[in-house]
Amino acid sequence: MRAARLISLVLLLQSREAMTAGELARELEVSERTVYRDVLALSAAGVPVYADRGRAGGYRLLGGYRTRLTGLSRDEADALFLTGLPGPAGDMGLAEAVATAELKVLAALPPGLRDAATRTGARFHLDVPGWFRTADPPPLLTDLATAVWRDRSVELRYRRGDREVTRTAQPYGLVLKGGVWYLVARVGDGHRTYRVDRVVGVRDLDTPFVRDKAFDLAGFWTDRAAEFVRAMLPESVTVRLSPAGLRQLRHVVEAPAAREAVAAAGDPDRYGWVTTQLPVESVGVAYTQLLALGPEVEAVSPPELRALFSTAAARLVALYPDAAADGTGGGLVPVDQR
Repeated sequence: MRAARLISLVLLLQSREAMTAGELARELEVSERTVYRDVLALSAAGVPVYADRGRAGGYRLLGGYRTRLTGLSRDEADALFLTGLPGPAGDMGLAEAVATAELKVLAALPPGLRDAATRTGARFHLDVPGWFRTADPPPLLTDLATAVWRDRSVELRYRRGDREVTRTAQPYGLVLKGGVWYLVARVGDGHRTYRVDRVVGVRDLDTPFVRDKAFDLAGFWTDRAAEFVRAMLPESVTVRLSPAGLRQLRHVVEAPAAREAVAAAGDPDRYGWVTTQLPVESVGVAYTQLLALGPEVEAVSPPELRALFSTAAARLVALYPDAAADGTGGGLVPVDQR
């Protein structure tokens, strides 16, 4: 534990040039007294740490000092190369930069850990695009990534339905979700999300913008993604589900809808069935999805959904008249009689 903390202290000073004991203590989550002891230990080990006195003082490393990555454990070295899985970086035009950075990190590792990249590549592969989707990145992704890195305002031409719209945007970040790239940009007074494969034009306005340091890309995306999914489920139907139907529900409807339905389920009846409200996109979509559960679901309301299932049931009986006639279909059995 202490060895890892000492390495962290050196790396903090290496990246920030000068820090007070209080700042180091907060970063390392230790007391200032512990920082004093750690600095003495580093000095004794030959690391050139020295202190500047006065109000603007703090701890520094002697100019030009750089530590090699000799403090990494085997697990840390292996995990380091997980962050460099090449697909998304290559999509943004950074494949060469990633390869060069990897070589530099390998050169800095001690000999016993230089197989980390090979070990990771042999054990993990990231296949980002969803099934039945092209793996080719959107043609303007590299241009947008450049604008994101450089904080440059751009003029976007975006395909919306059968028309194009033009917006002046400040590109804040890119998100890869299910094999689809999205641009998060500030437009006017708020942030908006655009599918990159629908962007048909990007023009650098040669105007830098000042990024809002309080903006949290991950938090923004999480909130918007939840809002998007919930907006896709504006209606609700009432269903009864058998124990098997309740277990299988997550395989036939959207995950948020399944979670809400399970949470809203009432107590099981004597047959083990539960009644619940299921958020759906529409009655038609609900019918198509729930039909996969077969006899493990009963549509209760609205009446049009129940009518669709009644028609489907009648058609199934017509397809299997012999099975219906000999009564092999069984029936519901109370839980206490199973």
